[in-house]
This record gives sequence, C-alpha cells and structure tokens, in this order.
Amino acid sequence: MTSHINWFFVLQLGMALFWIVTYILIIFRGFRDKAYGMPMVAICANISWEFIFAFIHPQNDLQQKITMIWFALDIIILMQYLIYGRKDFKKYLSNKLFYASFFITLGVSFLIILTITQDFNDIEGKYTAFAQNLMMSGLFISLLLYRGNLKGQSLAIAIFKMLGTLCASIAFYLYFKTNLITIISVAILLYDWIYIGLVYKLYRKNITLFR
Repeated sequence: MTSHINWFFVLQLGMALFWIVTYILIIFRGFRDKAYGMPMVAICANISWEFIFAFIHPQNDLQQKITMIWFALDIIILMQYLIYGRKDFKKYLSNKLFYASFFITLGVSFLIILTITQDFNDIEGKYTAFAQNLMMSGLFISLLLYRGNLKGQSLAIAIFKMLGTLCASIAFYLYFKTNLITIISVAILLYDWIYIGLVYKLYRKNITLFR
C-alpha cells in the first residue's frame, strides 16, 4: 500500500517549527547580549499580522495555533526592543519620542495589514505575509550593517529564518501559485542568502580576532 504524503502539511509544520526556533534564538541571543534582535518595523509588522490572523481572521485550527505561538514569542521580542532598544537611539530620540515612534509604527502597521486584508480579500494573509517577510529580510541586513557586529544576531538565526520562509515559499508555489508571491519568494531567498553571508563574514572575523 502506497502512503500519500500531504506535502503542504509537512511544509506548513516545517515553516512553523523553523520560525519558532528563529524566534527562540532571537530571544535567547537578545537576553545574552542585552540587545534587541529584530528591527523595530519588522516587530510591528510581525506582531500585527499574528494578532490579526490569530484572533480577527483565524485560519484553520493548526495554523491558528501556530500563529498564536508566534504571537506569544513576538511579545517577548517586542519587550526586548522596548527594554534594550532605548540605548541605540538615545543620541537621536528622547524617551518620549522613542516610545511614541514605536507605538505609532505598531498602530500604522496593524491598520495597513488589516486594511489590505479586507480591501484585497486576502483573508489568508498570504500577500501581507510574504511582503512583510521581504521587508524583514532587508531590515535584518540593515540592522547588521548599522551595528557592524553580531549583537542580537547569529548565524543560526539567519539560517533558521531562511529555512522557515523557504518552506512557506515552496508550499505556496506548489499549492497556491501566484506570480507576485513567486517573485517575492525568490527575492526573499536572495536577501536571506546575502544576510547569511554577511553574518558568516562577521562570525569568521570574530573567530580570527580571538585566535
């Protein structure tokens, strides 16, 4: 008897697990380095998407549970930004402006994602998910270049981040193929490889310094 493998289910679980590992690694690295590991705009977009598709437009039971786990982990990442991020901007922003800029960005992100979902009838959140994933990939590169070090980031985070999105990209290519998502998926993969390369370069540099 030939067993039928539900590849979408396998890829969905892979996406979920890889992203959960990514979030956990960001949290542990953040506490270790006393630095936030996810860029501010990415945090706002992520947690907004997760709230909307866990509580306002929930998907199937499995995906809703996955999204709720992501949301819980992202709350910790959000708190790390509010705790550790202040020192990165103290030269440019007062405490009031720092917190105001964050909560304004969070509100705007939530409204944009919710409006796109409703106006374009994207109740699965697929277009907003891939669009913000592309944005995240660029923002992680920007954060790395801005800091010039691996504070809050690691090679493992970069690799698991790429694997999580790769699973989602393959699943949507096989089962919900659209030209836009295909283009965005390829772009995300390209940026993720660039990010991995930059992280690896800094990792090798750090090893050399301590020899």
